[in-house]
Amino acid sequence: MEMKRLAGGNLRAAGFDAARRVLVVELTSGTFEYGGVSADTFRRLASASSPWSFFRDNIDEEYPAKRIR
Repeated sequence: MEMKRLAGGNLRAAGFDAARRVLVVELTSGTFEYGGVSADTFRRLASASSPWSFFRDNIDEEYPAKRIR
């Protein structure tokens, strides 16, 4: 999966597996998978003027997460 570098807050990078609807997010504290994420949500995260704020407001509390690293 290709990871897109993102800057801001604790966010380092994000990637998306459309077939599995899984968002992988690399934070300063580790790497996490978020299940059930839509492609549109990933596009909005990747193009947000503040990706860290978008992540906190729309992904972190809304989707189940699993630490992978």
